Amino acid sequence: MQLTLWTYEGPPHVGAMRVATAMTNVHYVLHAPQGDTYADLLFTMIERLPRRPPVTYSTFQARDLGGDTAQLFKEAVANAFDRFQPQAVLVGSSCTAELIQDDPGGLARALNLPVPVIPLELPAYQRKENWGASETFYQLVRNLVKPADKDLSAAPHKPSCNILGPTALGFRHRDDVREISQLLQALGIEVKVIAPLNASVEDIRKLAQADFNVVLYPEIANTTAQWLERQFNQPYTRTIPIGVSATREFIREVTSLSELPIPVGLEDDMHSVWYSRSVDSTYLTGKRVFLFGDATHVVAAARFASEEMGFEVVGLGTYSREFAREVREAAKKYQVEPLITDDYLAVEEQIKHLHPELILGTQMERHIAKRLNIPCAVISAPVHIQDFPARYAPQMGFEGANVLFDTWVHPLMMGLEEHLLGMFREDFEFHDGAAPSHLGSSRVAETPVTALREVAQTELPKPITAQPASSAWSIEAEKELGKIPFFVRGKARRNTERYALEQGLSTITVETLYDAKAHFSR
Repeated sequence: MQLTLWTYEGPPHVGAMRVATAMTNVHYVLHAPQGDTYADLLFTMIERLPRRPPVTYSTFQARDLGGDTAQLFKEAVANAFDRFQPQAVLVGSSCTAELIQDDPGGLARALNLPVPVIPLELPAYQRKENWGASETFYQLVRNLVKPADKDLSAAPHKPSCNILGPTALGFRHRDDVREISQLLQALGIEVKVIAPLNASVEDIRKLAQADFNVVLYPEIANTTAQWLERQFNQPYTRTIPIGVSATREFIREVTSLSELPIPVGLEDDMHSVWYSRSVDSTYLTGKRVFLFGDATHVVAAARFASEEMGFEVVGLGTYSREFAREVREAAKKYQVEPLITDDYLAVEEQIKHLHPELILGTQMERHIAKRLNIPCAVISAPVHIQDFPARYAPQMGFEGANVLFDTWVHPLMMGLEEHLLGMFREDFEFHDGAAPSHLGSSRVAETPVTALREVAQTELPKPITAQPASSAWSIEAEKELGKIPFFVRGKARRNTERYALEQGLSTITVETLYDAKAHFSR
């Protein structure tokens, strides 16, 4: 194990909590010491759920280790069942309690509860959060689902599907489910069950009644969908509908599975395509973008960024080692080297090396972007409070494409605004002491001479960027580089460093900067 200040994924029992918390009448009893009960905060403070997660802890202490911790766990299970009356009970151990080897499954079954008891074997020292959520969902389905009635299946009926994968603490899962449900209904497809999000034990039992499954989040649902296909001959979708092109492909896939025609008017509310081809397109085209997050969102976002926004993908990566193959395949398409790691410091070093003009990532990349003064938008978990908005903000479907366009473009536009303010800061009308134009003469401003004198004594902020190994930048050259618009600053830096390397210069001065500009302008 590696000690770290932050991590992209928690231990697998947090993934189990995400599934249990998403459902309505399931309870999770976790064998855990007193210090392992922090996970409640994830749901009540970050996702701001109006209820506590359905999780009970045995909460043994150090003094209990010399006694019977197994009996403590049995009492916790019995008390939780008496208090909450769930329709199914999940039992397992936290990463610390796993070392005690008390066998939660066997202990809970010995109580002979009148509901299904599902033990979870989640190896905390080999696996992580998304795998834990996937395994928990799979075990629930495998233990609860019932075969469909053959007579009902043979009778004429409306095409139907299940939506699999959304959980608690998922990035925009609530809004994605709403958007894709509306899309499927517009296509004439009935949505039978959405699971795990808001699903009951009875809903899980009915999964086999649908004609096919829609997998929105493969990290959570792939294993379950593959098992349902083997056991009940239910096909499942492979396309993740993030972006306009992918949504169109998703529509073709589900209409093929349901044997339905594609109705007209589905794209009436789609604006991102027109916007990306409007006057902003000249400003957006060729922007260098770096992506990092879970594999599903990174691969889909890279496609949207490249094909529909006109960005240049200069790097991408994931912390999802189980889906590293998919990310490596995507990296080949954009001719970049994939970054497969769960070390945020390695991600920061890669960003410094690539000098992107926009970062699309998790909340960790948001922190990195602030330190490096690079525009950033969040596209993937792990996320924080601001990524659970009160408004409707899906990532999937045609409305999701509109949201993505706004979310990605606005950081770039605000960056341009900041640059313009910096560029004109020495103008006598725009200096910091000037009165706002809409206030007229109601505010007494400093004289232009005084303001200019203060501005002249103020140093421009130094860009936070990686220093090249071959040539060092002088302070004056760094200041001059800071005056260049941020959206071409990275290119100017790279060209200057390349020129200095070719000329054998150990220090980059202001003269070197302008010599390089003249050299590459020929």
